[in-house]
Amino acid sequence: MSGGRIFGTDGVRGIANADLTPHFALQLAMAAIGVMREHGASAHPVVVVGRDTRASGEMLEAAVVAGLTSAGADVLLTGVLPTPGVAYLVRALDADLGVVLSASHNPMPDNGIKFFAAGGEKLSDSIELEIERRLREEWDRPTGAEVGRVRPLPDASARYVEHLLSMAPAPLTGLRVVVDAAHGAAAHLAPDVYRKAGAEVVAIGCDPDGLNINEGVGSTHLDPLRAAVVEHGADVGIAHDGDADRCLAVAADGSVVDGDAILAICALGMHARDELPGQAVVTTVMTNLGFTRAMAAAGIGVVQTAVGDRYVLEAMRERSLVLGGEQSGHVVFRQKASTGDGMLTALQLLGWVASSATPLAELAAVVQRLPQVLVNVEVRDRRIASFPSVAAAVAEVEARLGTSGRVLLRPSGTEPLVRVMVEATTQREAEQYADFVAAAVRAAAGSV
Repeated sequence: MSGGRIFGTDGVRGIANADLTPHFALQLAMAAIGVMREHGASAHPVVVVGRDTRASGEMLEAAVVAGLTSAGADVLLTGVLPTPGVAYLVRALDADLGVVLSASHNPMPDNGIKFFAAGGEKLSDSIELEIERRLREEWDRPTGAEVGRVRPLPDASARYVEHLLSMAPAPLTGLRVVVDAAHGAAAHLAPDVYRKAGAEVVAIGCDPDGLNINEGVGSTHLDPLRAAVVEHGADVGIAHDGDADRCLAVAADGSVVDGDAILAICALGMHARDELPGQAVVTTVMTNLGFTRAMAAAGIGVVQTAVGDRYVLEAMRERSLVLGGEQSGHVVFRQKASTGDGMLTALQLLGWVASSATPLAELAAVVQRLPQVLVNVEVRDRRIASFPSVAAAVAEVEARLGTSGRVLLRPSGTEPLVRVMVEATTQREAEQYADFVAAAVRAAAGSV
């Protein structure tokens, strides 16, 4: 991989064996260990390594392990495990680093490398930059007894499941739940977790073959889950992405409950039980205005950050807040986990539904969403978002909307896209304005 920043908003991603090659993965792993040592890691750092169900994960895992051990690190292999499971084990085992081979919700040909520092928290921007610089430096490899060792961690899944169940706020007895694990890392865990928590479970998207991850299922393809919830008369549907750090939901009538609504339900429940220190939550700029208005009505403050759960976490730490999340379904319960965890989020949401004996759709109705339209424009250079002609189009729409809506233009941190988001009082208005700005982005892209 070459050109520009290597790390995006959530690790390094690319097409496996094209952009993201074993050679690059090996070098990146070696560089990461070098930087970790400079920041206090031991002479023989301990690294937890996990992956999702992509076939390319096997290849990249081997390369990463080779890089880590050649740099003198000892590796604990979890095999297939959700990203938040690796983060949990880094903290629970007092490891120096965690590495996950996953491209999350991206299609199967992609893969990625995510890092967790000691304590199970994502690396800061400054540490990532140091790793990028180290990639270009020569250094002496250890030999003999200083070469790292590898051993499997056969109880990794069991440890993680036990942790999740210990965090369940209430028994799920009486709930019928459909779970869609996107043929990903939670495919063999999520149904078991929700059953052990007391729910009756119907599983879809839980048959990974290495090639079908996120293929028409999971949190980015909700129609199969919506249909299954209605077909089975379920109370709730739960959707995860490929590495299970996201959770979206579906109500009994098939309506979608997004991350904004999930966060609102949890915030209001915690607020009512006096479990929301600071009386505020952290969200991103993508959060619907309806969420902000619902929180204001309840006396709960809202802190907004850039898109990415790492930035949500940073703001939570800085302000000593315990709850934050994204519309995409990343929700962080900082007193329970060091990163967004889809299954933990589902257990909290299902717990509120069960304990309140209130249908999910009724709980979610607290967020009166403004119509929101998102248009993704493919570009070769994401800096197009700041071109004068694009800025002029945005300013024109903002002037027309006034205080009744908003425009957000955001270069993707993981894909060659510029995302155009518009909120307005009507769906038609939002679509028209989004198309207008997207056309300006396309015109600018065509001029480069």
